[in-house]
Amino acid sequence: QVQLVESGGGLVQPGGSLRLSCAASGFAFSTYAMRWYRQAPGEEREFVATIDTGGREPFYSDSVKGRFTISRDDAKNTVDLQMNSLKPEDTAVYYCVAMNYWGKGTLVTVSS
Repeated sequence: QVQLVESGGGLVQPGGSLRLSCAASGFAFSTYAMRWYRQAPGEEREFVATIDTGGREPFYSDSVKGRFTISRDDAKNTVDLQMNSLKPEDTAVYYCVAMNYWGKGTLVTVSS
């Protein structure tokens, strides 16, 4: 069965960095685009970034463009999200998504 397991969340100060990782299994990883979404407390889920097969055409929401970088390793079946210059408004649970499958999420808290 499809499994998506996120890791790397935690508490970071404003201006800091975190790197999230998603380990995927149960499907032909290299043949699917991968996405990251997030959900802040009391808010709806929001698109963050996507990356196509072969690492092509990464695309970002306006709110994270220039600060976040999505990447994938098809040999390891992983997709990462490098987050720099973090802001308090980046606080959210971050989810890895493939097709219509979602991981359980990892919490990122940006606070001093």
